Amino acid sequence: MAAKPLAGKVAVVAGATRGAGRGIACMLGEAGATVYCAGRSSRAAPGSRPETIEETAEKVAGCGGKGLAARVDFLRPGEVEALFARVRAEQGRLDVLVNDVWGGDDAVEFGKPFWELDLARGLPMLENALHTHILASRYGAPLLIETGAGLIVEITDGNTFGYRGNYLYDMVKAAVIRMAFGQAFELRRKNVAAVAVTPGFLRSEAMLERFGVGEANWRDGAAADPHFIASESPAFVGRAVAALAADAKVMAKSGRVFSSWDLSDEYGFTDLDGSKPHWGRHWEQAFGKALRPMDEAFYAYGKDSPIEPVMPDWP
Repeated sequence: MAAKPLAGKVAVVAGATRGAGRGIACMLGEAGATVYCAGRSSRAAPGSRPETIEETAEKVAGCGGKGLAARVDFLRPGEVEALFARVRAEQGRLDVLVNDVWGGDDAVEFGKPFWELDLARGLPMLENALHTHILASRYGAPLLIETGAGLIVEITDGNTFGYRGNYLYDMVKAAVIRMAFGQAFELRRKNVAAVAVTPGFLRSEAMLERFGVGEANWRDGAAADPHFIASESPAFVGRAVAALAADAKVMAKSGRVFSSWDLSDEYGFTDLDGSKPHWGRHWEQAFGKALRPMDEAFYAYGKDSPIEPVMPDWP
């Protein structure tokens, strides 16, 4: 990428160790940003997987940005507050906050109704995937407001109102979208946008391992799951977030949820291999029924908040 539309901009990616978070951090770097790659898995304190925030920071630099590793447990308010104090001290600004902390891969029991779920496994997902986003936004928003413009991105799964097939998983992913809605309302006079973004079938490190393939031969994974052929690398959703961050009119998108494939159609970016994976089109071809994204009729309900006539000047 020759142009650097995010040169001089500063981003924090919460959950940058692997998967979508790593892809987003790298593509923000590709667009020229300084990126704080934040998460728990560090070379100094390894996690359950081999990827680390230091490795992500190095990859950001390799993509053309400046990567800074920041070890943070996003369930610890003091550590989260200290992260943004560090950003303020070192950079004096924050332009983009991406909330991608998840940590629930081993907790989702697809195929079980809610009355049979293992709550000891499932309930911590609410903390890991929701409390972390709340804390990051709570301590990151003041710096975005001080900067005078910015963007919060909540990474979710799905841009529809449809049920996601697991009671707790659906609750988490729908709540993340609702966070973006609420943040957008309260930030509407601050020139800070808040959106939710979903990837399609994400070709994360964990998914490549599951199918026994690497990025070089990932198409072989379609032998185990034919839908894998329509998957996208983490860089694809990364370029989606970078395109939003570079959009001078992003405030017009605030309070909405977007898919990587629709943003690719709008902004024209591709995956690293030059392809344009389109999960929505694949879904319709595979199942004979289109995904129904939240549309203007859905968003119309959010335009007339019941709190507005009660507190018209808040916040």
